[in-house]
Formats: sequence, C-alpha cells, structure tokens
Amino acid sequence: MATLYETLGGQAAVEAAVDIFYRHVLGDDRISHFFDDVDMERQAAKQKAFLTMAFGGPHNYTGADMRRAHAHLVARGLNDTHFDAVKENLEKALSELSAPAELIQQVLAIAESTRNDVLSR
Repeated sequence: MATLYETLGGQAAVEAAVDIFYRHVLGDDRISHFFDDVDMERQAAKQKAFLTMAFGGPHNYTGADMRRAHAHLVARGLNDTHFDAVKENLEKALSELSAPAELIQQVLAIAESTRNDVLSR
C-alpha cells in the first residue's frame, strides 16, 4: 500500500507544496509576523523534511519536536486562530497543486494531530 507521501507525488510534490505554502503564509497578515526574523530557506528545508517524514516518506527530519520548536512562538502569542490560518494556507497550497480532496483531508488531519504540541498544551 502506497504511503501518503507516495500518493501525493513524492519529493517533488512535497517541495512544491511547501514552497507554495510559505508564499501564502508570508502573504497572510494573520501569521506572517511570526516569520519576520526567520531564515525562510532554512525553514522551508526543515518543513519539507518534516512533512516528508509525517507523510510516510524517508525520515531525514533532524529538527526539534513540535512542542520545543514552537515554544518561542507560543510565548509571542501563537494560538488556535494562528494554527487554523496555517492549516488554511496548507490546504490552499495543496489545492493549487490539484491534490485530490481526500488527500488534502489526510494532510490536514496530520497537521491537526500536532495542534496540542505546537500550542504547548
């Protein structure tokens, strides 16, 4: 049985999705300020590695766990509204790539599974 990573289109699809996703994120006034001092090339590389792992692809993610990686953002006010905006932008990116709705829902379910850790709850 193919993994979500394989079904989405593998590395090329994850890379395209992350690039489009961050274009939307940086244009979203609700959340773009969280990335003001972020090296976006490095951030995108980490996100690509994380999503590849989360979708069942090769495990090359070496970043911090979700709780630790986002603790400084929670201290700056990161909350459910911001998390929802991130999910909206992820959905928009995948829709732009014409990913099937059922795969988008699987991706959003994986994102949702990280909510409590990202928000340090």
